[in-house]
Amino acid sequence: MAIVLHAHLPYVHSSEPGSLEEDWYFQALLECYIPLLEVLEAAAADPAQRPRLSLGLSPTLLSLLGSAELGARFQPWLAVRLELLAQAHPSHAAAASAQAARLEATIAAWQSCGGDLLPRFRRLQQAGVLDLLTCAATHGYLPLLREFPEAVRGQLLTAVREHERLLGTRPQGIWLPECAYYEGLDRILTGAGLRYAILDAHGLLHGLPRPRFGVYAPIVSPGGMAFFGRDSGSTLPVWSARDGYPGQAAYREFHRDLGWDLPSSELVEHGIASPRPLGLKLHSVSGRDCPLEQKQPYEPKRAAAAAAADAGHYLAGRREQLEQLAGAMERRPLLVAPFDAELFGHWWYEGPRFLAELFRQAPAASVGLVSLRESLGGGQTLQLCQPSPSSWGQGGYHNYWLNETNAWIVPEWHRATAAMVARVNSGVASAQARDLLNQAARELLLAQSSDWSFILRAGTTTDLARERIHRHLNRFWRLLAAVDGRDTPPADWLAAVQREDGLFPLVNAADWASLPLRSPPAG
Repeated sequence: MAIVLHAHLPYVHSSEPGSLEEDWYFQALLECYIPLLEVLEAAAADPAQRPRLSLGLSPTLLSLLGSAELGARFQPWLAVRLELLAQAHPSHAAAASAQAARLEATIAAWQSCGGDLLPRFRRLQQAGVLDLLTCAATHGYLPLLREFPEAVRGQLLTAVREHERLLGTRPQGIWLPECAYYEGLDRILTGAGLRYAILDAHGLLHGLPRPRFGVYAPIVSPGGMAFFGRDSGSTLPVWSARDGYPGQAAYREFHRDLGWDLPSSELVEHGIASPRPLGLKLHSVSGRDCPLEQKQPYEPKRAAAAAAADAGHYLAGRREQLEQLAGAMERRPLLVAPFDAELFGHWWYEGPRFLAELFRQAPAASVGLVSLRESLGGGQTLQLCQPSPSSWGQGGYHNYWLNETNAWIVPEWHRATAAMVARVNSGVASAQARDLLNQAARELLLAQSSDWSFILRAGTTTDLARERIHRHLNRFWRLLAAVDGRDTPPADWLAAVQREDGLFPLVNAADWASLPLRSPPAG
């Protein structure tokens, strides 16, 4: 079985201290990324275990993890939450004590590694525990960028370059944003040096020809890209709050947060202007249909016992599934279980403990864990198959990112990309113009983030999403005008833009140059 996690957040470095976007990042650090590292490191240190995990780290998330300026604000953020926990009701003493211990341990861990998590990811990859994948540079939804192959190539080449800069090795695997695929993407992927990716099940099952082994073995596309298919039997019990483990009564409730329960005056005293989620949750799920106001106090020991039991139940199900498949296949079956990494710890607080139990119990359960890269190294022949256009989003295709709420963005992307491609193709005369054009490339990439389309469709923080899209596009057009000599931005404006949106230091506007068309073969 291959467990695959995808860790991603939009770029929030430009935010002021205390912003909602900064909270997204710090809560993910506290609840997901740091616990995940701790689980993997502990499992790797135990000779009885053989932990394996494929993990996608998006380039925007890598930029955040590599930011010393943003990292310096994390410890004060933790300290504020420690102070607020002291205001919890006595009936939640056990949960508050456990949460305080987690915050204190995180502060100590952050100090011990100097606020730099990237070397820990690198060491786990070098040890063979992690298989680190990349993603499109800003999580651009590639099927909606396909009108200009240059836009897709710019997303991919920037991602590969940033991954190598921060993690020391060129990635071979990629988590396609939203697992979204369109015809011909495989050739652009291999052209960027990538070799394997994950699709939802119908991306393989609707392929031509239909794969002989379904989703239980990877296929290879005409462009030379290996694709793995998601196994719903291995994913549903873990991600579904309605039908799976996260909705069980003992686990920590996500939606009931101390930030909604404390008086506003208490929040203001600690520099928080209005009620908002703090990442401090002291209630249990208490039942799948239990109203928020009736949630019971969270009991950490009870939740830990449930995670151990659920991990055992999950592994037993996978062993039975593998045994049945092995009797019907001519090759060793592979179950691929992909998830958003933030499910483990942020949405499902006990998720990292569940993973720790999987690693601990897998040997006794006779379930072998393998990374995607490792699974391709066995010398087994892959069936040649053309994958089907698909995504893992609602509806299975592209409609969640192209509908009445967000379709207006697509022509804006196309207009900006057409101008970018034309400008790059015409050449750049000076180093100053090249710097401006590289910054325009950053703004275009940031405007293409699928996060904003998702937010518009979901109906949450839509003003923020619109503001980010317009901000990056407005900056793009002004920078392009400056390259052409039609505008001369004030020095302080340009410096502020380069400071706020200074990610991807190796970005190269030349990636948006049109490739020459190949001549058809003679005869």
